[in-house]
Amino acid sequence: MSIIEAIILGIIQGITEFLPISSTGHLTLAGKFMGLISDKNPEHWTSFIAVIQLGTMLSILIYFWQDLWSIFKEFLQDNFQKRVKYSEQTLNSKLGWMIIAGTIPIVVLGLLFKDAIEGAFTKNLYVISWSLIILAIILAIAEKTAKFKKDVKDITLFDSIMIGIAQAFALIPGASRSGTTITGGLFLGLKRDVAARFSFLLSVPAVLASGLLQLYESFKYINYDLTINLITATFFAAVSGYIAIDFLLKFLKKNSTFVFIFYRIILGIIILTLLYSNVIKP
Repeated sequence: MSIIEAIILGIIQGITEFLPISSTGHLTLAGKFMGLISDKNPEHWTSFIAVIQLGTMLSILIYFWQDLWSIFKEFLQDNFQKRVKYSEQTLNSKLGWMIIAGTIPIVVLGLLFKDAIEGAFTKNLYVISWSLIILAIILAIAEKTAKFKKDVKDITLFDSIMIGIAQAFALIPGASRSGTTITGGLFLGLKRDVAARFSFLLSVPAVLASGLLQLYESFKYINYDLTINLITATFFAAVSGYIAIDFLLKFLKKNSTFVFIFYRIILGIIILTLLYSNVIKP
């Protein structure tokens, strides 16, 4: 992998991690065309993807640092210092519980299906293409049936668990973490930008834990050249991720997700066409 390829992959990761179009799908497609994915050592590619996710996690931490600090501080105050009943806790303290509750499904399923997630299943373009299409259709149904009434203060523990279950579906390659969680939020009546904001906050524990674990497990594969590429890709993922977060939150205040729905379906069809024409291998 060259520095230029690392930069390209970092930018792709940053943009597609937050737009509901699947970072895994785009990175896998890019990796295939660049000849960077090896059937002999799939764990190298899986580790690379997971580690550069730390760049997008950094962009979330920077963008939402005030929200995250308030959630952390008020959660500690209400639950450990004042010992306030849940019903009487502050909104930020409740959000802390919601993030915890919403993270449980992806942790459980992630541990149960760890081998499948990290194996050949991760980069199978047939899985990715159908996932892009099917989840786009489900998002379209959510758009057509959603009420768009709930603000952040209206999110309940039940909502957070349901969105957490939706986040667990992001373990399927091509599904998109932001895509599944935004879809879940819309089905539950959240406004589009609120669903996206909660999706980003909910992603913090899972992505941070996954990235740090993969970083630890990747040390045996990392040499000097790969370290430079990882740092480069992670930096560009952080910068492009920050821009993508800001863009999506502003975009969804006034627009629907249909542009992403159409994009996913078209991309899925293109990938299937390339696969069946033997232009690329699954």
